[in-house]
Amino acid sequence: MGRVGRPHGLDGSFFVEHASDDPERFAKGAVLYLEGEPAKVLASKRGSGGRPVIRLERDVPRGADLTVRKDDLPPTAEGEYYAFQLVGLEVQEEGDRALGRVVQVAPGVANDVLELDSGLALPLVEECVREIDLGRRRIVVATGFAETQLP
Repeated sequence: MGRVGRPHGLDGSFFVEHASDDPERFAKGAVLYLEGEPAKVLASKRGSGGRPVIRLERDVPRGADLTVRKDDLPPTAEGEYYAFQLVGLEVQEEGDRALGRVVQVAPGVANDVLELDSGLALPLVEECVREIDLGRRRIVVATGFAETQLP
């Protein structure tokens, strides 16, 4: 849902980095999880640039991930995926050439990026990603995107 960012004020509030698009996730009274432990949102507002600023019922370290339980997530539409569902999937180029495994889905300027354990970074766009098969735990990408990054 986001990450604990820089402090805002002196009361323990902080900016939420890489925040979910769902403002209700950070509403007063909502419960977020840090390292598997629940933490209630005591205060919530929008800071500069519209970013959420929240205060939790306990101190949290900067950089800590803010999560929710999988069961609390709304279902995705066809062709939509949560980033955590893509982490760990094998990535193959069309023609079955193995490129690596997704270690992170990073937010980019224009689109999200699949970061692979092989060092490749592939744009999460339709022109690149041809198929995502959660059942087979793989992603198929178009030929040519990996070549632009190889020495």
